[in-house]
Amino acid sequence: MKLLLHTCCAPCSIYCIDSLRKENIEPTVYWFNPNIHPYMEYKARRDCLKEYAKSIKVETIFEENYGLKEFCKNVIGDLQNRCKEYCYPVRLEKTAKYAKENRFTHFSTTLLVSPYQNHEALIDVANKMAKKYDIEFLYRDFRVGFREGQAKAREIGLYMQKYCGCIFSEEDRYRKKIEKDYGK
Repeated sequence: MKLLLHTCCAPCSIYCIDSLRKENIEPTVYWFNPNIHPYMEYKARRDCLKEYAKSIKVETIFEENYGLKEFCKNVIGDLQNRCKEYCYPVRLEKTAKYAKENRFTHFSTTLLVSPYQNHEALIDVANKMAKKYDIEFLYRDFRVGFREGQAKAREIGLYMQKYCGCIFSEEDRYRKKIEKDYGK
């Protein structure tokens, strides 16, 4: 099996890579995340992943695309469904397409580790991309290892982000404080 693993950040990749390696699957890490904003957050996550991947000797591919304008243009009409309607499809389509064009046999994503993501929507989008590009989607429910991976990330001193990635998810992070400040 030749697996291309879309990777959103180093902390989320820990458990995924460790568990795949226990199955004798050596993934190639694929960075494509035009949903992460602002730029310094994008850079911090990307650079942390580069260092972590190097330290564990995993092959990496970085598709640079800080896509703020494109992201905003595509989500502004439906902010509540931005993950399912834009973020998941744009990242998983790019991953599946790259995997197919570069002779990988399978693709997957570290987004499957997070209990905060819409797991069913991720699976649905990944299956659609697998069919579209005629490549296998490797499904694993990595959520069982989320806390373990996060603990290891803290232990080894990785950069730990505080929100999913887009500026709207950062706002969601502060939702209760914002409502309290405005007396709602």
